[in-house]
Amino acid sequence: MENGTYKHAPAGDFVLPFDVVGAGIRGRLVRLDASSARALGVHPLPELAARITGEVLALATLLGTALKLDGRLTAQTKSDGPLDLIAADYYGASDGKPKGVRGYARFNDAQNLGEKPLFASLTGSGSLAITIEPQRGGQTYQGIVELSPKGIAASAETYFEQSEQLPTLIRLAAAPVFVPGSKEPAWRAGGLMLQVTPGVARAGDDWERLSTLAATVEDLELLDTSLSAETLLWRLFNQEEVRVQPAEPIAFRCDCDGDRIATVLRSYSEQERAGLADPDGTIRAKCEFCGTVHEIGKARLS
Repeated sequence: MENGTYKHAPAGDFVLPFDVVGAGIRGRLVRLDASSARALGVHPLPELAARITGEVLALATLLGTALKLDGRLTAQTKSDGPLDLIAADYYGASDGKPKGVRGYARFNDAQNLGEKPLFASLTGSGSLAITIEPQRGGQTYQGIVELSPKGIAASAETYFEQSEQLPTLIRLAAAPVFVPGSKEPAWRAGGLMLQVTPGVARAGDDWERLSTLAATVEDLELLDTSLSAETLLWRLFNQEEVRVQPAEPIAFRCDCDGDRIATVLRSYSEQERAGLADPDGTIRAKCEFCGTVHEIGKARLS
């Protein structure tokens, strides 16, 4: 709200919180555009691998903003398939930095996946871990669930069922956007989360009705920047009274730090540091999330 007037959510890079009045149901809608394009542009991936990674970016953003976190939330998969690692970090706003997200995936393309690989063939068996690290006070928390062969959203729903015991519906999507003049696509990611509000009285059939409506959302609707967030919510819940809160902007953000790397390297022996250095004596450490190469010279290690 600005001066009592509602300000519509932007086309992309936002999270829009909402609740269904009188039903004890809350939700969040996320659409990433420039932030997901930046995150997924560092390491080109096969299309399905990039889609899955984009979904993890959207999931981390949904969960991190729902917690109003001032620190970091990490959604990470580890598995025995060719896409054996995905990590997405959501950072809460702090120290003058905006709310933001970054991501990385490791893909071993040595395996033959066939023409149309499925989620389970890329990830194999493994787990989804949600790690919450508050910046000020509080303890680090981690919840781990088995990866569902049905995908990231199904795995996240299992996480809430087991750890929070809250009925939760999650829909996630990611897709490439081809820009004229560019060989590589930009990636968008989006998601919708609907959840029973803890401790709020509600009618018994509200969850079944509203979750059924939310499940009809299509991937294109989550990703289409020409479709406003408010219009999408009206499409889904036009028979309900939906109350939206101000949209929260999301940026690409990577908190990699050359000084932190130098501090770690000082604990190494001179022989170990020499083995890491290039011929000019400089140690170059590349951030897998943003692609920045941090150059650590001898002067910074003395």
